[in-house]
Amino acid sequence: MIRPITDPSASPLAVPRHRRQSPDSLLDGFRARQIGPFRGGRVVAVAGSPMGDEVFYFGSTGGGVWKTTDAGLYWQNISDGFFKRASVGAIAVAPSDPNLLYVGMGEACLRGNTSHGDGVYRSTDGGRTWRHLGLAETHHIARIRVDPRDPDLVYVAALGHAHGPNAERGLYRSRNGGSSWQRVLFRDEHTGAVDLSLDPTNPRILYCSLYQVRRTPWNMTSGGPGSGLFRSEDGGTTWTEITRTQGLPRGVLGRIGVAAAPRAGRVYAIVEAEDGAVFRSEDAGRTWTRQSEQRALRTRPWYYHHIFADPRDAETIWVLSDSCWRSIDGGATFASVALPHGDHHDLWIDPQNVRRMIAGNDGGATVTANGGESWTPQETQPTAEIYHVTTDMSVPYRVLGAQQDNSTISIPSRSALAGIHQSETYAVGGGESGFVAARPDDPAMVYAGTNRGQVTQYDHRSGQARSVDVWPEESIGVAAESVRHRFRWSFPIVLSPHDPDLLYVCANVVFCSRDRGSSWKPISPDLTRDDQTKLGPSGGAITKDNVSTEFYCAISAFAESPRTPGLLWVGSDDGRVHRSADAGRSWQDVTPRSMGPWTLISVIEPSRHDPATAYIAATRYQLDDLRPYLFKTTDHGRTWTAVTRGIAKDDSTRVVREDPVARGLLYAGTETGLYVSFDGGTQWHRLRTNLPVVPIHDLTVKDDDLVLATHGRGFWILDAIGALRQDFLRATRGGQHLFLPGTTVRFRSDGKSTAGPSPVRSYRLSRGKALAWASGPGSTEVLLDAGTNPDDGVVVRYYLPEQHRGRISLTFLDAQGCIVRKFDDLTGVPGQRGVNSFVWNMRFPGAAAFSGEQGGAPVGPGQPTVGPLVAPGSFVVRLNIGGTAVSRRFEIRGDPRSTATAADFEEQLQLLLRLRDALSEAHGAIDAIRSLLGRLDTLAAEGSSASRRRRVAALHLRLKEIEGELIQVEAR
Repeated sequence: MIRPITDPSASPLAVPRHRRQSPDSLLDGFRARQIGPFRGGRVVAVAGSPMGDEVFYFGSTGGGVWKTTDAGLYWQNISDGFFKRASVGAIAVAPSDPNLLYVGMGEACLRGNTSHGDGVYRSTDGGRTWRHLGLAETHHIARIRVDPRDPDLVYVAALGHAHGPNAERGLYRSRNGGSSWQRVLFRDEHTGAVDLSLDPTNPRILYCSLYQVRRTPWNMTSGGPGSGLFRSEDGGTTWTEITRTQGLPRGVLGRIGVAAAPRAGRVYAIVEAEDGAVFRSEDAGRTWTRQSEQRALRTRPWYYHHIFADPRDAETIWVLSDSCWRSIDGGATFASVALPHGDHHDLWIDPQNVRRMIAGNDGGATVTANGGESWTPQETQPTAEIYHVTTDMSVPYRVLGAQQDNSTISIPSRSALAGIHQSETYAVGGGESGFVAARPDDPAMVYAGTNRGQVTQYDHRSGQARSVDVWPEESIGVAAESVRHRFRWSFPIVLSPHDPDLLYVCANVVFCSRDRGSSWKPISPDLTRDDQTKLGPSGGAITKDNVSTEFYCAISAFAESPRTPGLLWVGSDDGRVHRSADAGRSWQDVTPRSMGPWTLISVIEPSRHDPATAYIAATRYQLDDLRPYLFKTTDHGRTWTAVTRGIAKDDSTRVVREDPVARGLLYAGTETGLYVSFDGGTQWHRLRTNLPVVPIHDLTVKDDDLVLATHGRGFWILDAIGALRQDFLRATRGGQHLFLPGTTVRFRSDGKSTAGPSPVRSYRLSRGKALAWASGPGSTEVLLDAGTNPDDGVVVRYYLPEQHRGRISLTFLDAQGCIVRKFDDLTGVPGQRGVNSFVWNMRFPGAAAFSGEQGGAPVGPGQPTVGPLVAPGSFVVRLNIGGTAVSRRFEIRGDPRSTATAADFEEQLQLLLRLRDALSEAHGAIDAIRSLLGRLDTLAAEGSSASRRRRVAALHLRLKEIEGELIQVEAR
């Protein structure tokens, strides 16, 4: 534990209580960085500008709204800072006003880990600013349609709550741009609106499908008596149900997709039913003819069943499923169209140019300008949905996790390039949903999982993966009751913190292996409720959907105490917690009494400081309960205390972790962001930083970094968290305070880093060339196709109770007390109220400048060259404000991969300092020469004798020759 640093200038009485900043606002001074991966995540909402230009939009299911102005080459987030939630379900651009956008929140393709939304947002300036329009309780919005003639006439198809009944479902209409809403179609509290189409020949004619659906933690039920199809001929004021008109299925109905074609009366529907198919009507839905019955069009209908009509050709329709399908004969036959990724959800076709389209799928958004012959890549969208995160022992360390509908990934925490590029990442076995565990003694060896209990051992040296499943059983298509071992979609895989040869894998029982997965031994009984009523087939009465997503009564969280070998903690997805103090020989039920059954135990975190202490993060959102659930025990689980004070009442908690250095310092990830507690969970504070609103599914502490796995924005790292460990609240209740800098590793530098306020830096690699720039204060970075490196240097943080307008300086000294570098407010030392950050690049001053400009780089007053890096060792930083100084000692270490000795570093430094000084001397000589040349020019102009002019000319020539030896005078 780091003890508070005694600082005479930081008296708690120095600032009146009424003028102290709140802890939440103090934490705004920290900055996180996104490291990638730069490959897209799930997108169910897309739209394009009606102007035929290169502007398109997409809504991520966890990452907000994004815009491109170059037809999909690069994307920029435009909702950060405005939206309170991150999941987007629908997006529409007004056909008559390209600057007017409507966004409906909460995806309506209801995965088990779906995130809900908070209603509708509107922008009138192309996404630069947004206004919330209400309908917050709709939670999941499937479609938004705007009348092509009136941008203020807008319709919202709201599916409603995914996990329980609610009244705010159905189809809504606004005639005033969302200022007020009228519900115009409603069935019941179990049924919502899922699709909507306006007739291109007469936008007063609307077709809307209603969908009865419910997800529980153990089941997904698609369909029921509420599902149906409706038509309105007066802009939604009155409706006629056409569900049972001639030609449509008569049995139970599920999800229905509907699309009106550009021919009066023609409408298409794709219907989930026992005898489902694609249907076509020529008389506005009064009668129907059965078209294609191709089963591939109706794969997993709850997740797809999207149909779109070409706005120009009534014979062309598109159906989106796991593949993308197109028919050019009115739905009779379909052929697949290749896109960069699978699992397709939305399509926008330009009504004026049908070859111009944007599609959304589980890998992001993609644009075509040639009717689908080619599509833009999806590797410029940092919207990956990550399930779990861990780090390895590489130097620099790597971050590992699994991306939804993609692969596992290992990505460096920093790069020797200008940014962290996709080329530096690789998969580590397993699959989209799994835990990842890297051996601490051999980071090239990684264990990874994916759904249905599959486990691999991956060796990066050979690139080979070996299957080490606990039980080789194919479970696709069967219910949980039919398998030998129940593995969750994402099941724990954990290496012992005490023995790298001890590997744990969890189903409904705990297994361990001591031979790298070649054999497995159960070390527990069934630790779940084993409720047989919750182990049956999933999908509903029409279409079964058993891919292990709804496998229930299984272990969801596992941890071994980092302090005590053999002290094991287990949590299940049905709300049970167990503890074993003898490596699994016996187990004790320690379930918190107040937690309630069927609660998903997301994370169990045993304390690194006390073996009797542990923390639980749990969720009940799949039971339509959005409250946070965090628990703490200090007596081995005999009693538990709820610790959620400070967390919003509707902010579901996904993860809790304890800081390994500072006892009582906790971090929590929720549905909307990051929280920190300095007192063991008694009070939580929002750690906003520049992190966007995004679900955080997992996090871990690595050295002085907090590493986050977001479900919609990839991996983020909050560097240099040492200030949080130093009695942060007490330190910031007083006067000015200088925090102890963390130990800094002197990694390779490109020589271009500068000292100054900690910026939010971003990078783009374009045709092999790295470009870098800084974003504005307090904003999130504009990341294109490379992650952000950490600031290259020593991070110094200090607190100021008020903005300082006088002189402020930071001085860095070596172990002997000699000044290495000094900065002040004129050279970038910030003096803002709150927590300030400054990064020293670990360099001495550069060579003295000479006047003028020569060569390809500017040379002028200040530092024309970068000074030498300091040698590893002990240093002191001194903060001086208004004559009051406080100092902290810190350490710079060499790159542990280097074989250089301390003597080598010192010898190198002395050589570089001599070279710097020699260069300064040369620059001084250049200035002296140029001064003499100026005087000689004056003498020559004064009209002296011929002899004197000859001597002046000779001297001038000789000085120019010397100057030419010192600098390339011809370069421009």
